[in-house]
Amino acid sequence: MFRRIGLLGGTFDPVHIGHLSIAESFINSSFIDELWILLTPYPPHKRKKGHVAYNLRLKMVEATFGSIENCTILTIENELPKPSFTYRTIQHLKELHPHNEYYFCMGEDSLARFHTWKYHEKILQEANLLVTERPGATHSDVKIYILDQTTFVEHEPVAISSSELKQMIVRNEDYEPYVPEEVKHIIKTEDLYREIQD
Repeated sequence: MFRRIGLLGGTFDPVHIGHLSIAESFINSSFIDELWILLTPYPPHKRKKGHVAYNLRLKMVEATFGSIENCTILTIENELPKPSFTYRTIQHLKELHPHNEYYFCMGEDSLARFHTWKYHEKILQEANLLVTERPGATHSDVKIYILDQTTFVEHEPVAISSSELKQMIVRNEDYEPYVPEEVKHIIKTEDLYREIQD
């Protein structure tokens, strides 16, 4: 059966309401039928103090997205040969589900840097881009060949990042409004992000 699939990848370390908001914008758009969340493992050369183990990040992602309709969580990037490159992940998904059409999903801030990504041309060979757009945004800094394969989705961004959230936890500031209730429970129970070196 033909389906239009959005692929939203990330380390989600930790997942927060900004991730949830952007996922809902993609799902509620008219451009995809389903959103697949790709939880990305850390490459060995990028592991450092403060990074949370894959299984705990998966637990937080499942707590955040698991009950959302038309949203599926995939661990495929942890199962494929390392290092995991996005274009190879999409190629593999197309082999498994050849009748689907794929969109690689990202925020507008990532689009501005997309031309610097390693193998970004190969990603464009495998999928079009679906990008959440800030109100009143312009894209003069984005390469024309990238814009030609980009569809924009209306989105009201949430002003929080995973790095900011981790620093709030380290400083014992009130981070709870920025994470789903179950994620807050996991962070507290597992005593996560108390010693972050970003």
